[in-house]
This record gives sequence, C-alpha cells and structure tokens, in this order.
Amino acid sequence: MSDDDITILAVDDLPQNLRLLDAVLSPRGYRLVTASSGEEALAILPASGADLVLLDILMPGIDGYEVCRRIRSMPGFEFLPVVMITASGDQEKVRAIEAGADDFVSKPLNQGELLARVASLARVKRYQDTIQRQSLELAAWNSELEGRVRAQVEELQRVNRLRRFLSPQLVDLVIDSGEEGFLASHRREIVVVFCDLRGFTPFAESSEPEEVMGVLAEFHAALGELIYRFEGTLERFTGDGLMVFFNDPIPCENPAERAVTMAVAMRHRVAELAGGWARRGHDLGFGIGIAQGFATLGRIGFEGRSDYAAIGSVTNLAARLCVAAGPGQILVTQRVFSATEEFVVAEPVGDLELRGFSRPVRAFDVAAMTSRAGG
Repeated sequence: MSDDDITILAVDDLPQNLRLLDAVLSPRGYRLVTASSGEEALAILPASGADLVLLDILMPGIDGYEVCRRIRSMPGFEFLPVVMITASGDQEKVRAIEAGADDFVSKPLNQGELLARVASLARVKRYQDTIQRQSLELAAWNSELEGRVRAQVEELQRVNRLRRFLSPQLVDLVIDSGEEGFLASHRREIVVVFCDLRGFTPFAESSEPEEVMGVLAEFHAALGELIYRFEGTLERFTGDGLMVFFNDPIPCENPAERAVTMAVAMRHRVAELAGGWARRGHDLGFGIGIAQGFATLGRIGFEGRSDYAAIGSVTNLAARLCVAAGPGQILVTQRVFSATEEFVVAEPVGDLELRGFSRPVRAFDVAAMTSRAGG
C-alpha cells in the first residue's frame, strides 16, 4: 500500500484547520476526507474507507475523546489508527490515550511532526491490513482444506464399505462411475458358494486362541485372494466359513462356471495349507456347497454399518450342501452341474435329505475341471 492508497479522515470544526491539513497531506499523496463535527465523522466513517483518523479534541457537540471512544466500540474499527490533535499539555494527552488514541500532535501543527506521525501509523495500518487479509485467506484455505479432507474421508469410508463385500474391480467401477444404485434391493438369479473347514470346532476347543486366529488368518487370506481373482461378491465371514456369490451386483457371464472354478482353486489352496496345519498337529479339512437360484439382494444394516446381502432359499441350499460335503468335497446342485457339465468332472452322490428342505436335493461331487474350463 503506497501513500496514494491511504485515506485520512480529518475531523475539525474549523474550516481553516481542515484546509491546512489538506495543504500538508494531499501533496504527499494522501487522500483526505473531512468532517466538521464528531457526529458527522461517526456517520461517514463506515463508508469513508479511512485508514487513519486525525481528530481534533475540542469541538461543539461530542468532543474528540467521545468520538474516539465510539470509534473503538464500532465493529471493524477497534484498531483503526487515531491521532488526536491537542492544543494543551500533558493532561489532554493522557485523556487522549485513555480514550483509545494511538498518537497525538500538538497545535500549532508542526508539518514535519504531522507527516512523521501519519507515515508511522500508515505503516501500522498496512501491517494490520496485511494480517487481516492473510487471516481471511488462511481461513478460506482452511475451510477449503476441511472440505477436501471431509470429502476424502467420506469417500474413503464409502470405499471401505464397498471393499467389505465387493471385489476390487467392482469397487473401482463404483468409484469411477460414482453410482451405487445397483446396490439397492433387487431380485436376480445368482450362484452361491458356501465353504468352511471340517474339524474346526474340536480344533478350536483344544487349541490356544492365538493358534486358532493364526489358522483363520491363513485360511481367509488364501480364500480372499481367490475371491478377488474370480471377482466374486463376498457376503460374509462366519468364523471358519464364508459365503460368496456370482452374477451380482454386476452380472457376469457363466456365473456357475466361474463359481465352480473358484471352488476347485480354493480346494487346492486349502489342501496346501492343510499340509502345514497337519505338521503342527491340526486335523482340518475343507468342504464346499454350490447352488444356483433367485434371491433378493441389496444393502442391509444401519447408518455407519451396512453389508450387502443375498436373501433366499438358494443361500440356505448352498449352506446345507456345504454341511453335507465331506473333507475335500465340492457338492453342487443339479442346476449348477447342468450349467458346467462341459467343463467339470463330477460324480452324482444321489438325492440328499437336507435340513430345511422338504424334498431331497440331487447333488454332484466335483472332482476336477477339464482343460476347457475358464478362470
């Protein structure tokens, strides 16, 4: 801010004094706004753009002390530099400081002293303006940063919620599109894979909790990698078991083939893990059940905690087949077998009586995938 940018409000009831101030200050580049009374000064101050006030003390109406006190009580003008013009001695100077004045000059005016006082307080005003501007800029930056952080936290929470049950590919799709409408409740045909460990309950009863958690961590890590690879939707963990389905929330080609291929890969991977568990004295097997049918799907839960779930008899059927499966068995329904018989080697196991189902369920035991199988 240069002198040309400094506006001074000069307040004096004598016109000749105002003319004198103008003659001294205007040639130095200061812009002068004048008021002939304290009342007029207070009225024009808010719109004057004043950076500094030169205020005579002795005026009719309200005097300079009262004007200064009122300026100090006006919002936004608490730190406006005020220079009192006094004609007497130390007592008036003390009262001027008590009223809130920043400085004072004596009458008759000394031109050099006046210019020095004005220049000094103009510098102070520049610093105040700079600090205020930087404070406003900082507040704006902080507000923008808070908004960005809030948006990033919300996005992170949103992504974390999705990652609980969607594959990374689907999460990326949601993030790129910004669309979560397909997570709303709807009906669709899906293929459900339910699997768990055989012998887990006696193992958990006879082992230390740390050992149990270690086995589960290995088990879940191995299966989780395969779920992601085959782009399955993980509905839930149930201790030593988990449930995955295909063809939702994003439809996929050949969901039955993809489900069976994943199940065979899971069986192979868990067999490798079981070898290590056996060397540590843990006798654990692995069984899988797969069923195909219609279900109602969508996000369930409450604010702050939700899951993506499939509701329908197809999920119960997969779970019951899993229970019926022996160690190393993958039991599938007739429908799943019919959709994959070109790609699997399977043997019928007959009609199974499954809890919760009034009629027997024909099932097949998948031994292997043929070379034509995908995945």
